[in-house]
Amino acid sequence: MTVQIGRPSGHVAEVIMNRPEAMNALSTDQVLRLGQAASQLADEDQVSVVIISSALEKAFCVGADLKERRGFDNDDLRRQRPVFQEAFAALRELPVPVIAAVEGFALGGGCELALSADLIVASASAVFGLPEVGIGLIPGEGGTQLLPRRIGFGRAADLLFTGRRVDAQEALRMGLADRLVPEGAARASALQLAEEIAAKSPISLRAAKHSLQQGLDVDLTRGLEIESRAWEAVAFSADRVEGIEAFNQRRAPRWPSWRDGGP
Repeated sequence: MTVQIGRPSGHVAEVIMNRPEAMNALSTDQVLRLGQAASQLADEDQVSVVIISSALEKAFCVGADLKERRGFDNDDLRRQRPVFQEAFAALRELPVPVIAAVEGFALGGGCELALSADLIVASASAVFGLPEVGIGLIPGEGGTQLLPRRIGFGRAADLLFTGRRVDAQEALRMGLADRLVPEGAARASALQLAEEIAAKSPISLRAAKHSLQQGLDVDLTRGLEIESRAWEAVAFSADRVEGIEAFNQRRAPRWPSWRDGGP
């Protein structure tokens, strides 16, 4: 299997890419499997955090499978396009926090895959890049939209127009990566972060992600309205009662939404 779903702990799920012969290059089949995994996890109420990782040491994902595309005519490329669009949309639209654990190369579609996550944990070996303009393309799975939202217009223009690669240190400085960890530690660090997040109220996590995403590109007044509705959804829930009680009793919360079978 080129894509597997792991269950590393508690309410954490992991989407693991494992196509070593191609350094996780995104073939049509692999992208279909990524989309199927995301759709499956979106329907699981007991999942609170999702990690996207690679089973390989040298690469997170090197982008689209250009060997497969070498034999494509225009019609083949048109048929493949919605497969990629639907899979990446399914990953971006997961209702819970998503963490990309990047070890090694994250290029082209692989970089866009990381950008589709909410948080990026990069190891010291990580290398990011969007080289599409060098092969007669542009990023097609969110790169031109997600990158400037992360790092700003100017920095994004630099990377998109030159296609140059950036190492983990530069990625951290410009905001492309959120955490920098030693080489080989991306997955373990992402799991530790996921467990920390998953200990929080599952209803609150979903509401916070919804508010964050929906409010990103609207004016402040509209954003505050979105936040207010999300606040009401959690403030009058049993999780809020349990959270305050646990705080006062100085114990870990026992979230009712888990006991009830989901948010």
